[in-house]
Amino acid sequence: MLVVAGPTTGHDGGGHPERPARLDAVMAGLSELEPVRIPAEPANRDDLLRVHTPDYLDRLDRLCRDGGGHLDADTYVRPDSWDVAVRAAGAGLAAVSALRDGAGTAAFVAVRPPGHHAEPGRGMGFCLLNNVAVAAAALAADGERVLIVDWDVHHGNGTEAMFWNRSDVLYVSTHQWPLYPGTGRADDVGGPAARGLTVNVPLPPGATGDVVRRALDDVAGPVVDRFDPTWVLVSAGFDAHRDDPLAGLALSSADFADLARTVARPGRTVLFLEGGYDLAALQASVAATADAVVGGDRTPTERPTSGGPGAEQVRAAAAARAAALGG
Repeated sequence: MLVVAGPTTGHDGGGHPERPARLDAVMAGLSELEPVRIPAEPANRDDLLRVHTPDYLDRLDRLCRDGGGHLDADTYVRPDSWDVAVRAAGAGLAAVSALRDGAGTAAFVAVRPPGHHAEPGRGMGFCLLNNVAVAAAALAADGERVLIVDWDVHHGNGTEAMFWNRSDVLYVSTHQWPLYPGTGRADDVGGPAARGLTVNVPLPPGATGDVVRRALDDVAGPVVDRFDPTWVLVSAGFDAHRDDPLAGLALSSADFADLARTVARPGRTVLFLEGGYDLAALQASVAATADAVVGGDRTPTERPTSGGPGAEQVRAAAAARAAALGG
C-alpha cells in the first residue's frame, strides 16, 4: 500500500516551469494505486532548524509577509509561499510517521515547491525549504541511518551541503554534467567526519537508464552496503526523462521504476517529488515508480532505455572517488 502525503497547492506558477499542473500530473499518476492519503502538516521551527539557519528562515518568512519577491533569477515567493513551503517540508515528516505506524509499504511526498537545491542559508533553483533534508535530519535525530538517493537530473547541492560532514546520512546523487547548479563532482566525497558518505556520479547528456543503474550498482552500491541504512529517502526528480525540456538525459518511465526497485526498503522508503517538467512524462514516471516501490507488477507504458553514453564517466567517477579517499 502506498501512502501519499499531500498534495500541497504550491504557489501559482504563471509561466514558470515549476507550475501547479505538475501536481495534477503527479496525482493522476498515483490514482490507479488507490493510495492512502494523509494531509501535509506544517513543519515546526525546530524541524526546520535542523537543516536551515535561523536567519534564512526569518528572511524568507519576512519576504513573504512583505508581499514576495525573488530569491534568485529562477526562484520567487508570494505572500502565501511561506505557509506552502512549511507545509511541504512537513509532508515528509507526516509520511515517515505514517510508515512507522504501519500505514503502508512506501510513501510518496507530493508537494511543491521542490527542495533539494535549498541550502542551509538560502533558497535557489525553484526550492525554498529542503523537504527531503528536513525528514532525513529528523530521522537521524532519532538514531536512524538515512540514505538519500537523488536521481533528479540536477545535483542536489543543498542536500549535499546539509549532510556534508554528517556520519548518519549517506547522500548519493546521479546527475547530468555539466548542468545547473554546477556542483557534484565525483571527487566531492564528504567532510572530515563523513569521508566517503557523499557519492556523486556526474553523467553526460544522452545517458540512458542502464548507465544510471550502473552508477548506483557499481559506485554507490558498496558504500550503501557498508552504511547499512535503516531508511531510504529519494529525491525523486523525473527531469532525467528523455522528454523533459530542461535537461538532456534520456531515461524512460520504466527506468525510474527499475531505480526504485533497486533502492527501496519495504516500509522504510519515502519518495519526495523534485523536478520533472514535461507533464505526460511526469505522470507516466510517477505511476511506474510508485507501483515499483510498493512491489507492484504493472507494466510501464515505456520500455527501459540502454546504449547511451556514460559508462566511461561511471568508471571515471569510481576512480576519482578512490583517489580522493586515498585508495
